Amino acid sequence: MKLGRLGAWYSADKHASPAAMAAFVKTVEGLGYDTLWYPESRGYESFSVAGFMLGQTKTLKLGSSIASIYARDAFTARRGMISLNELYGQRFILGLGVSHMPMVEGVRGHVYEKPIPAMRRYLNGIMKDQAGASDWPIALAALRPLMLKLSAEMTQGALPYNTIPKHTAAAAKLLGSGKWLAVEQKVTIETDSAKARALGREELSRYLVLDNYRNAWLEMGFTEADLSNSGSDAFIDQMVLWGPAEKVKEGLRAHFAAGATHVAIQPVHAPGDTAGRDAMLKALADT
Repeated sequence: MKLGRLGAWYSADKHASPAAMAAFVKTVEGLGYDTLWYPESRGYESFSVAGFMLGQTKTLKLGSSIASIYARDAFTARRGMISLNELYGQRFILGLGVSHMPMVEGVRGHVYEKPIPAMRRYLNGIMKDQAGASDWPIALAALRPLMLKLSAEMTQGALPYNTIPKHTAAAAKLLGSGKWLAVEQKVTIETDSAKARALGREELSRYLVLDNYRNAWLEMGFTEADLSNSGSDAFIDQMVLWGPAEKVKEGLRAHFAAGATHVAIQPVHAPGDTAGRDAMLKALADT
């Protein structure tokens, strides 16, 4: 499977209804985006919602970003990935991740294991004795060096989330040539700094309490002060690109210049402002 230049990233749980979800995926497809990425959290089950969205579209790829390895065993993940691709024209990408301890232990009731051994064991389970498994459309949520190296070793590439071009450049070197580097980037086309940063802080609040992200941000050069009190302006401005469309496009292009092979745009907007969400995706579709 080839991955195009530009994607969108949006949680299926944010849609008010199945009809709204169907309308959105058709909008994303109509705007020419290559792939729509979606997470797995507390709402829709990952493979079920992928099937629904694939059924509403004809050419758009759907990528889990990510499906938790604690949500289904390796055999089920393999068969789900194969089933979705056979049923919907080879348009599903299995993005996998180790999730976060509060979700794994607090919500699912599992034991959160060391990320690298757990992921390696899971991938081995998916690919065991499977001809052609090295070509399967699988990628990993990867932020830190060891998971990035595992992405390169066993999958098509990496799906970094909540990062900056500095991280993209380092990830590109670790992955090497021929691998996917599909970077998520939050954006809001808002020229008022106070409004833009308020939207950014609200969006980032759920991630600022998670150790996996905090540790990765510290490695990127941010400080504890940047991550305190809902995030410094400098931190928010890099996590959520804001301003007029052309300024936002410059920020997105910085990821490509740093080595990204694909950038997934996540529109950040006020609750219920689906018109603003769609307008942002339209304005940025030619990045």
